Amino acid sequence: MTLYDAGEQAVVRLVGVSGGWGARQHLREMGLQVGDAIVILRRAPFGGPLALRSRGAVIAVGRELAKKIRVEPLK
Repeated sequence: MTLYDAGEQAVVRLVGVSGGWGARQHLREMGLQVGDAIVILRRAPFGGPLALRSRGAVIAVGRELAKKIRVEPLK
């Protein structure tokens, strides 16, 4: 499943990025790495960005990038 497919308040683990080098680099610059736990706080309306919490920081991720991030649900 992708990050974009996960629902609000879902707790997921980042397992991979299907985008190219630029997408992976952008995630590293935001402080996200494979294996990180992520909480989806909210989704902006009309296809806007997702607000996430990871490692205590709140991060906004755009819809197109969120569709390239593979995640798995955490219990």
